[in-house]
Amino acid sequence: MADRKEPDDENLNNTDCNGPSVSSHSVLVVDAPSQRHVNEDKLLRKIDWHVLPILFAVYVVAFLDRVNISNALTMGLPSELGLEGQQPNVALTIFFVPYILFEIPSNIMMKRLTPHIWLSGCILCFGIIMICQGFVKNYSGLLATRFFLGLAEAGIFPGSFYLISFWYKQEEAQKRFTVYWSSTLCAGAFGGLLATAIANMNGIRGLSSWRWVFILEGIVTVLVSVVSFFCITDFPREAKWLSPEEKVLLMGKAGASESHVVPITTKDVLIFLTKPKNWLGAIMYISILVPAYSIVYFLPTIVQSLGYSTVQTQLHSVPPFAAAFGFAMVLAYFSDKLRMRAPFIFLGLALLIAGLSILISVHGPSHFPAEYAALCLTSMGSFGIGGNIVCWYVMNLRGHAERSIGSAWMICFGNAGGIVATFAFLKQDAPYYRSGYSICLAMGALCMVSCACYGFLIWREMKAVTGEEREGENPQHSLYL
Repeated sequence: MADRKEPDDENLNNTDCNGPSVSSHSVLVVDAPSQRHVNEDKLLRKIDWHVLPILFAVYVVAFLDRVNISNALTMGLPSELGLEGQQPNVALTIFFVPYILFEIPSNIMMKRLTPHIWLSGCILCFGIIMICQGFVKNYSGLLATRFFLGLAEAGIFPGSFYLISFWYKQEEAQKRFTVYWSSTLCAGAFGGLLATAIANMNGIRGLSSWRWVFILEGIVTVLVSVVSFFCITDFPREAKWLSPEEKVLLMGKAGASESHVVPITTKDVLIFLTKPKNWLGAIMYISILVPAYSIVYFLPTIVQSLGYSTVQTQLHSVPPFAAAFGFAMVLAYFSDKLRMRAPFIFLGLALLIAGLSILISVHGPSHFPAEYAALCLTSMGSFGIGGNIVCWYVMNLRGHAERSIGSAWMICFGNAGGIVATFAFLKQDAPYYRSGYSICLAMGALCMVSCACYGFLIWREMKAVTGEEREGENPQHSLYL
């Protein structure tokens, strides 16, 4: 990373009669006795309530707005807009072009404008775009709204993970990352239930039910953007609801002492990209996202191919997401308790490969229970461990610069998997979808290999840290295997 200037003595001792204070460029200094009066358990609960609920709500509406088109595709959208051939797949894919390109610039903008301003602005934009999508008249209009939706949503996911990483230490992080990641599962399950209800609104005000899906969810998103402006917290150093003593304790234990206003240079990015572990982190994420996005985009279509009506299709799309949510929370609890990440990721990958193997080889109405159980296993093995992979990688990064670049890089590169996923399950491959399942199976195997390689590099770093400790040095950053 680029050289960082040390704060001057005046900033270091910036205090007043009411106690210590801090500027955006300073290092907070509080007497050790003051820090001992902070109740860490109470502080952790306080952080949880200020940081997680609003980010969870934000990403639920963001993910709903992204994937509700999968429900709309089973509710008459293709016929009304005259979509043919692979046009529905192209409409899914075009979202990812700006979404991928603008994730790193978005994290840099969030550092400059502060999280509550940048994230709430992004939410407002994609809420308005979603409402507009409910009034499109043709294929071109659908492509335009999907493109701008991807542009507006680019900063939400990497920005939120970047923000969360500075509020928790390693052994606290996995449960919180998983709670946030699970917003995608709740959105997937809730989206199916919501689409079931909205399916009965067909013809109201002269609008088709799929249009109401976009309009109503867009209105909710705009309302959430207003709330988020006031409720999204900034980085620990700038949080007004923390006392100076709490800030010092938190920045010390979470490694958040560096100011977020320190600029990121091109040199920082280039140095970051020379490290093999950062490429492995990106490969881990892209290889798990291909099956994950395949499930979220095509689960209703796959279920419908088994012979269900529109309403039954939406209802049967819920249980796989519920199973993934329960599995993810169990893994997160034991991952933090045992302070390990890799074993639980490999467990999830085993379930993913088992589920896909069943889906690619078992077919027909008489085997529906086995197929549906395999869909649940596939959902558990992809969505269930996605949060573990993100937490493992992001929390092993150091400082604002690495985490700002790294969280955006991982999610930027990984979301290219969304492009692959949107063409994995083609209409002509129904009802067996052997090509789609084969692609997901290959990606599951790639994820297993890349996780093993990344784990090896982290193990080597941990050995080096152990050597430093023996020589009397005190490393400030812990690594998890």
